[in-house]
Amino acid sequence: MFGGYRFEETAPAACLLIGDPFSFPTDLLLEHLNERVPGTVVMGGMASGGLGSGDTRLFLDDRVVDSGAVGARVPGIRIRALVSQGCRPIGNAYTVTRAERGIVHELGGQPALERLQELVATLTPQDRDLVGQGLHVGRVIDEYKAELGRGDFLVRGIRGVDPESGAMVVGDTIKVGETIQFHVRDAATADEDLRTLLECEAEPAAGALLFTCNGRGSRLFSVPDHDASLVSRKLGGLPLAGFNCAGEIGPIGGKNFLHGFTASIAMLIDA
Repeated sequence: MFGGYRFEETAPAACLLIGDPFSFPTDLLLEHLNERVPGTVVMGGMASGGLGSGDTRLFLDDRVVDSGAVGARVPGIRIRALVSQGCRPIGNAYTVTRAERGIVHELGGQPALERLQELVATLTPQDRDLVGQGLHVGRVIDEYKAELGRGDFLVRGIRGVDPESGAMVVGDTIKVGETIQFHVRDAATADEDLRTLLECEAEPAAGALLFTCNGRGSRLFSVPDHDASLVSRKLGGLPLAGFNCAGEIGPIGGKNFLHGFTASIAMLIDA
């Protein structure tokens, strides 16, 4: 039971969800579903545009609410989830050897900041510029996978570092024993990532829903409709709907997560 709604544990189905970023604990719901209702696919995003609590407007049938979340369980409809995080790994992957919640103290037995400084020294000038614009880490979802590639990382932003202790603050809980790798994001990488996902999608779709970050668009690309245009061309003009989000929902490595700076696409597959 979560907030009065019971998810059917014996019959997982695809769900669509739009939440208020100021009042709804999306991470807790997704964690609950990952553990208790495996196989459930959740797609959607957090409503954007509001500046504070009470500014959001969500529509539920003929009601308008300003908190919580609205959603729909869609049994009988097959959804193929594509989540483009638009990031590129750099350097080596490291095992977290000392961490406390969102603070990573050591990577592979050395202070996290030292590992980062070692990496930056080996980068091209272009990649150094990207590191300066915003650095991320990718958390490996499946620690048993031998070779890591696209879709194997959950990307989270680095919020800061402590020069004295060498610790690094990540926007997520990081546990000792996890494997992480530094990532960078730019328009070229984000474009290539989304194109590759769409080109690998061979199943015919009847349409799609696109939930794309409000930090993409003209803030990342040279045009405001990059993601929508690219998906629409892939669909050949079939129906496409969606909105700009303050956080996107979609599965990575078989588990549902709340993301940032992503394009999360629910492909509606023909039966």
